[in-house]
Amino acid sequence: MDPLKQKLTRDQAIKRLIVLPSMAGFLAMNVGSIAQAADNKKQFKYQDKPGKNGQKCSDCRLFKPPSACQVVTGKISPKGWCTAWVAKS
Repeated sequence: MDPLKQKLTRDQAIKRLIVLPSMAGFLAMNVGSIAQAADNKKQFKYQDKPGKNGQKCSDCRLFKPPSACQVVTGKISPKGWCTAWVAKS
């Protein structure tokens, strides 16, 4: 049977009218979260130069060599700094 010619019951039509917009909203919400997660440097006030008292990413517990961080997304400089900085123990 051709799916385009298939008749829907009232219940099936109502379910589709409820589910489809809900799914679209869910997908839109996730895309926004992904975009926000993609660049959180502003949130942590990341800068490419050392912070106060010479604090820099390469001396931080969250730094992942050669140029990544467990908190700040994207490529970072080992000489950079952000508010999430935690001294290596």
